[in-house]
Amino acid sequence: MEPTRIKLSALWAVVMFNMAFADIVGFLHPGTLQSILDGAVGFDLTPGLLLVFSVLIEVPIAMVFLSLVLPTAVNRWLSTVATVLTAAFIVGGGSADTTYVFFAAVEIAAMVGILLVAWRSVATYVPVRKARS
Repeated sequence: MEPTRIKLSALWAVVMFNMAFADIVGFLHPGTLQSILDGAVGFDLTPGLLLVFSVLIEVPIAMVFLSLVLPTAVNRWLSTVATVLTAAFIVGGGSADTTYVFFAAVEIAAMVGILLVAWRSVATYVPVRKARS
């Protein structure tokens, strides 16, 4: 397996784990978990909104695998789109809490790394051209 694919997958794993642990650590702040259980999160948690959150969280999870199997050109573009979506979710859905800002900074740094690795990689696939008669 080529090193670029492994690097991309590992960076997506960093993003995924940091997203999960940002939430887990956030639950440990006094009163946070109780507020969530009481439904006091500042907006209505509808089934549709929960589905949107689920899809956005699934993006880095899926990219851990997809980075290993997609062709280089597709991987570049999908990594770019996934990075933009995930970064928007992190920034838009975050808080100003110190621990969240720390996790978000690590996630954003990993996604910058993803873009650098994806766009600096050289495609190993070279199309065969037909000879002219």
